[in-house]
Amino acid sequence: MRRFAILLAGTSTLTAACATAQDFERGSRNTDLQPAYEWQFRAPLEDSGIAIETSVVADGLVHPWGIEVLPGDAGYLVTERPGRLRVVAEDGTLGEPISNVPEVLAQDQGGLLDVTLAPDFETSRRIYLTYAKPLGGGESATAAAYATLSEDMTALEGVTEIFVQEPGSTVPKHYGSRVELDDAGHVFITTGEHSSQRTRVYAQDLDKTYGKTIRLTRDGAVPSDNPFVGQDGAVDSIWSWGHRNIQGAMVVDGTLWTIEHGPAGGDELNEIEPGANYGWPVISYGEQYSGGPIGSGEAQREGMEQPVYFWDPVIAPGGMTMYDGDAFPDWQGDVFIGSLAPGGIVRLELQDGRVAAEERLQMDLGRVRDITVDDDGGLLAITDFRNGEIVKLLPANSG
Repeated sequence: MRRFAILLAGTSTLTAACATAQDFERGSRNTDLQPAYEWQFRAPLEDSGIAIETSVVADGLVHPWGIEVLPGDAGYLVTERPGRLRVVAEDGTLGEPISNVPEVLAQDQGGLLDVTLAPDFETSRRIYLTYAKPLGGGESATAAAYATLSEDMTALEGVTEIFVQEPGSTVPKHYGSRVELDDAGHVFITTGEHSSQRTRVYAQDLDKTYGKTIRLTRDGAVPSDNPFVGQDGAVDSIWSWGHRNIQGAMVVDGTLWTIEHGPAGGDELNEIEPGANYGWPVISYGEQYSGGPIGSGEAQREGMEQPVYFWDPVIAPGGMTMYDGDAFPDWQGDVFIGSLAPGGIVRLELQDGRVAAEERLQMDLGRVRDITVDDDGGLLAITDFRNGEIVKLLPANSG
């Protein structure tokens, strides 16, 4: 919590949005837990007034989960949860499934999940994948691997597993599973705690990799400056702990930002500090789906970090990205988040590390699982349906 104390001393407090109309538009809260800081919750809900034109780039994808833009107008690399990795051409043509993808448990929330290109992909051809790895005996775990994508983009070569969550779980939920890279040679992997009342407490155990962010080198080694290296009883790949189910992540100026699912209420945006405990399931701004309290029934506790921002009711966050394109100049530096429920896209304006304003966009898209920026500055969203789509957003009349 030291970060927030510094921010409060150094900048003026943003005015919280408490207008009745805005609250009504966002929906009724699940809890009456008060934010630690007024700027953590319900920032002004604005309409940027930018007219957007949407077009379907491709359809026929089965529960797509992750998307990356390939360089040189080569199209898009997309994962499908049943276990397929495809190249989708810019004209929407679906390539045949790429061979040698790791085996996955395609059950419930499990399957082939995220994909990320290495920063030097154009020369190395390296990609990173996360997935639900079957372990036998009805168990599975979040796993991550790197591989080389062949020049003809039909096969993976040299598949090398770099992380397997421990212990295995019989509950095929809450895998987390974004994978992000920084420019200093590190790979970040997010995990979940597999949802059950019995295992969610593992998010507070440093000898397990449930509910954690993981930091490795690009080849899968543990960096010597990870916060728990050399600590007895702690897994040395852990970067942060106390998370529920992180399905959105991005690296900005070397810092990992995450967005995680709360239960009924309590979705969280966090700026991750190494070694920090983010509280789940001891504290939360949400409640049990049955209506009971989470953990201690509190939202704040000494030694546990507060979120930069939280939602109640939830937006059920998918992937996230910071906009750096040219098509929407007014949105430079804004954060875009895919929403699974109520659906669509959530745009956040950041100011001094806080959320200064929020906007809801294209709510008719339904379940947006991931979002990224295309080479021309358009936003690309993938929809998590049996007949999933890649949808492109550009300013109206831009052509």
